[in-house]
Amino acid sequence: MAPLAKPGVSRAVHLFAAPLLWTAVGGLLMARGWGWLDPGRGRLLFLAAGLLGTLKSLFVLDRIARRSLERIVRFQDNTCLGAVYSWRTWSLVLLMMQAGIVLRSVTQPGPCIGILYGAVGWSLCLSSRLGWREWYHRVHHHEIA
Repeated sequence: MAPLAKPGVSRAVHLFAAPLLWTAVGGLLMARGWGWLDPGRGRLLFLAAGLLGTLKSLFVLDRIARRSLERIVRFQDNTCLGAVYSWRTWSLVLLMMQAGIVLRSVTQPGPCIGILYGAVGWSLCLSSRLGWREWYHRVHHHEIA
């Protein structure tokens, strides 16, 4: 029996997948956070989430996104799709997912968790702009196929 082939893709696919994942997960987190806020005035708290998320994006995630993009640009074509993020990043993703599960199991989701999810979601979406910009620039200027 032949060994399974790795799902190798081009750098362009990696540059598309990286911000797509951040945008999709960020959107999902914001939607869940929004749902845990009370209608009306409670939803004004989402502005606080946006501010917190913007700070996290600018001071934490932008640096991580830039490092990830620099790594992807150095890839050879036919690199495994899972390499879009480093092992360390994938480990952090799993840890954050587990933390979310634990947080929701020890407390009833409400405004505090709603703000937290909104902030994290917005920070992912905002920092994904760096990946979208890199993908657009390189693909539309024919720097990668």
